[in-house]
Amino acid sequence: MTQGPGRFEYYLIQIEDILLKASRSENAALYLYQHDARTKLFMLEGLSKLYSGLHNSKMFEEIKKYFKTLEDLLGAVDYYDAFSKDFLADPEMPVTVRLYTEEKRDKKLAELNAVLLKKKWINHDPLRTKKIRKKLKKADWQKPEKELSLISKFYDRSIKDVESFYAKTGVGFTDIELQVHDLRRMLRWLSIYPQALQGAIQLNDNGISDESVSEYLIPEIVNSPFNKLPVPGNNTVTLLLEKKYFLALSYMISSLGKIKDEGLRVMAIAEAMEATQFLPPEKALTKAFELNKTGPGGIRIILEKAKKVCSPYFEGKYLPKIKAVIPQPEEDETAKPVIEEFIP
Repeated sequence: MTQGPGRFEYYLIQIEDILLKASRSENAALYLYQHDARTKLFMLEGLSKLYSGLHNSKMFEEIKKYFKTLEDLLGAVDYYDAFSKDFLADPEMPVTVRLYTEEKRDKKLAELNAVLLKKKWINHDPLRTKKIRKKLKKADWQKPEKELSLISKFYDRSIKDVESFYAKTGVGFTDIELQVHDLRRMLRWLSIYPQALQGAIQLNDNGISDESVSEYLIPEIVNSPFNKLPVPGNNTVTLLLEKKYFLALSYMISSLGKIKDEGLRVMAIAEAMEATQFLPPEKALTKAFELNKTGPGGIRIILEKAKKVCSPYFEGKYLPKIKAVIPQPEEDETAKPVIEEFIP
């Protein structure tokens, strides 16, 4: 792995392989969705987002937009597909609601297919991946030690950005998408960067007892394969994050994800009711509460759940305790100067 270029190449090879196979299928967008292209795109988007904060900001922002466009569309496909299956399993859900979400899923697939062709991801020479590689060669790549120092500062800035965002909105959430979902997105990037950097970040247990964080270290989180970071490999230097606080971060991402999904389910039903029953937004939302069995105070209750999860976490200042530390080399005992005892 050759630092930045090698990290991009690792995922570019994977996404290129999926794109090639997708181009031979009847529905390229559906193939991408069914073969987890979104995870690879997340990693490439994460790398682009990270490196845009280190150097060549304009270039990496441009590259990020390409990956983000595909990832966003796959996310929309997943959104409508998941709810269409959910609604199919609910005998009390109107058929029109399920058919609407299926129709929206298919429209997003068609939109993704159009983008794949228009932006030259498939069926073109040269492919978009080749053009991205050409741009990456022009980046001002740093030496490992310098790059790691920049990554450490970027990670710490990202943590401060999350805390600042929460301070403005988390005291009393009022919006699922713009506050709860966005907060979770910001937290999730802190988890994606260590995966995307392919061994440049490792977890460290400082051995210091902190009972207050133990409630986050449940088996589901501790044993999750998503919290096993790539081995250092041939990274000559690594950055250390405190393990228990990194796991607490994972707990928050998971918990907010469940709460976010609960809120988005109501919103998905409301969207379908508004479109198929021609209801005004407020009446559509009221009907969605009923169908979701959450009652008229549903959104408020969901927002309160998010606050209940977030308050102790942010008040406990667990996020900055993850830290992003560059380990100092151990002192070589043999290299120490010999100090002879003074004998008068």
